[in-house]
Amino acid sequence: MSQEIKPNQIYTTEEAQEYLKISKSTIKRLLKKGMLKANKVGGRYKILGSEMIRLVSPRAEARARDLYFRLKSKTQNIIKRW
Repeated sequence: MSQEIKPNQIYTTEEAQEYLKISKSTIKRLLKKGMLKANKVGGRYKILGSEMIRLVSPRAEARARDLYFRLKSKTQNIIKRW
């Protein structure tokens, strides 16, 4: 398997796991949360290479960090109200 993700190629979840070096549960979580967009074809997810590239870009990391801090703040506020 080449190490380059081709933007216009379609990958299975297993291939995406190998390229991104993540576990099966992580890829499921990314798909469920919508962080990694995919189409379901014949009961299996198909992921466009450009989506995997977008996921590992620095902008995506900043977005994930912002989301984490918003969620953390919201959780802390809920706990304070208890």
